Amino acid sequence: MTLPPLLRRSAAALFGAALAFSVFAETKWDMPTPYPVSNFHTENIAQFASEVAAATGGQLKITVHANGALYRANEIKRAVQGGQAQIGEIIISGAANEDPLFALDTIPFLASSYFEARTLWQVSRSKVEERFARQGLKVLFSVPWPPQGIYAKVALNSLADLKGVTIRSYSPTVARMIELMGAQPVTVQAADLSQALSTGVVSANITSASTGYDAQSWQQLSYYFDVQAWLPKNVVIVNQQQFDRLDSPSREALLEAAAAAERRGWKTSEERTRWYVEQLKKNHMKVLPASADLQQELFGIGERMTREWLAQAGEDGRLVYDAYRQALKK
Repeated sequence: MTLPPLLRRSAAALFGAALAFSVFAETKWDMPTPYPVSNFHTENIAQFASEVAAATGGQLKITVHANGALYRANEIKRAVQGGQAQIGEIIISGAANEDPLFALDTIPFLASSYFEARTLWQVSRSKVEERFARQGLKVLFSVPWPPQGIYAKVALNSLADLKGVTIRSYSPTVARMIELMGAQPVTVQAADLSQALSTGVVSANITSASTGYDAQSWQQLSYYFDVQAWLPKNVVIVNQQQFDRLDSPSREALLEAAAAAERRGWKTSEERTRWYVEQLKKNHMKVLPASADLQQELFGIGERMTREWLAQAGEDGRLVYDAYRQALKK
């Protein structure tokens, strides 16, 4: 039986709508992350992905590829920019060579507590997001690492004890600090840290208790100096074009899940910091504060790097820095 023209047009419209819904219902995003499945960043992201799937009724599914399995840490940003991956997690300071604002949260001792780190993010977020937006990237959320300390094989009384030592770096800012310490920076991604320590590629490390725990650093190193130099942040970024292709309810669901992940991530990072330090102790690492001489030398490096950053960061950098200082006074 031949349908009347009006019914044929209605049927075709319904079929097209159903087909469009079917295609959208199968939207799948790949999400590379650099850290192990058991790392608190990855756990938070896994929950984020689960909440997105639930909130969209399965219309948007994010597959998390942990531990650098899909792309290495230094490849993720470019992969998301190019659309090879739709969404990904990076450490902001890893892009410090592109713009000084990406280096802000790794200036030694500028923000060395969770309160200071949160304040710094609040005053700098819009400028950081602007930088990513220029590259076709949208920031969904950010989560900090615990405060950074120094791992070493021997007790450190001053920077002289690190002269010439190869130390793992994960960003240009960290490399600059290591150079000013009189040591040799070697870029090693988190996924490769354990092997780099065991093979002697690096003999010391500047990182958090979390990364030290993940890498089981007690197998090669004996000391952790809890100097609390800075709290670097990771961001989850999405390709702006991919984000724009989502329908309005899915975009809203994604942003709501991202806001929840940011709140949860900051809370988890702070709550688990002490636990990570305790795990280092339980595995027979000597966890110590920096000596007075070492702390003074490190503070001096921090002051120098702050001046260097301000000279490079231009008007936006000065505005952010001044806003941060003013916010701390309130």
